[in-house]
Amino acid sequence: MGTVKAYSTKTKGRMYEVWYTKPDGTRGHDRGFKLKRDAEAHLATVEVAKLRGSYVDPADSKIRISELGPAWLERHKSKVTASSHHSVESTWRVHVLPQWGHYSVGAITRRDLAIWLTKLGESRSHTTVARARDLLGGIFDEAIEDGRIVKNPARGIAIKKKPLPEETFLTHRQVEELARASRYPTLVRFLAYTGLRWGEATALRVRNVDTAKRRLMIREAVAEVNGRHILGSVKSHERRIVAYPDFLDPEIAEACLAKGADDRIWTAVDGGFLRSGNSRNGWFQAAVRRCMAADSGMVRVTPHDLRHTAASLAISAGANVKVIQRMLGHKSAKVTLDTYAALFPDDLDNVTQALSRQRAATFSNLRSRVSGANRVSASLE
Repeated sequence: MGTVKAYSTKTKGRMYEVWYTKPDGTRGHDRGFKLKRDAEAHLATVEVAKLRGSYVDPADSKIRISELGPAWLERHKSKVTASSHHSVESTWRVHVLPQWGHYSVGAITRRDLAIWLTKLGESRSHTTVARARDLLGGIFDEAIEDGRIVKNPARGIAIKKKPLPEETFLTHRQVEELARASRYPTLVRFLAYTGLRWGEATALRVRNVDTAKRRLMIREAVAEVNGRHILGSVKSHERRIVAYPDFLDPEIAEACLAKGADDRIWTAVDGGFLRSGNSRNGWFQAAVRRCMAADSGMVRVTPHDLRHTAASLAISAGANVKVIQRMLGHKSAKVTLDTYAALFPDDLDNVTQALSRQRAATFSNLRSRVSGANRVSASLE
């Protein structure tokens, strides 16, 4: 057991200090207690923490967030795509470091974080707030593993909900109109019927396409970060296989013609990665404007909206949620349902109709049995 000792100061008079043995065998020393009972209570807390294996050396918990953050970011870099890491690093530099960098990891409370995140949400998007919370949560998780703190104050803090996006879906006819009006018609049709992300489609190599089975092996993706193209793994590092419809056979074959196995299927004029053309003067938006001028029913779309269009067209063709999940590369069917639940209205009708049929059949059988019983009873009389 440790000991409590009194000592004198010139300004505060008698004070108390606690001496104890740390789990590693070294001596621990905490001082500054005005009352002896407070020192004894602290010593009891230390001893209990040692028995439970939850003891944290006060010196270890004094390390600052500014010291822990860079190392965590470096380790996190290998787990995400280049564009995702860029966003996380920006959140660290702009929001987290200025606010929490000078704080000790053991001095930040859950209440402090909740107040800050709420205030941040008044001027920043849900995504930014969630990213800041999860970034700090990751730093605290590592601090727990290193024995610097016992609990993670960032985990479980509720933030404002993300508003549901207004996805835009094109019809088959509108997809064809947009394709014919664009500089890269095959690519537009390809995106609208496979659901690939822009970075996945433009990173595709000839060897990633199995024309016999109409399969695409999605293995890598390109991201544009600060004007530079960076090739990396697909989102969440989830490789997948996607099918494409047979009417794209001639166009896919032509796009792969006279190219080596490692060549990209779509490239810019200079041979580099193709840009989306989603800027106002880009090729994609120029095609959208031409379509809107010719068709009042056409809406303004982006290349990413073609991914939503692929989901919409597949659902309308009868594909179930698991197929859509695999096609889009979502981590779970829940993500797919959360995004496209409104596109499955017939499922609700099917359930209610099935319930009605079962109920009708139940009462029909019941009436038949009652009628039969009545006939038997009448014959006996």
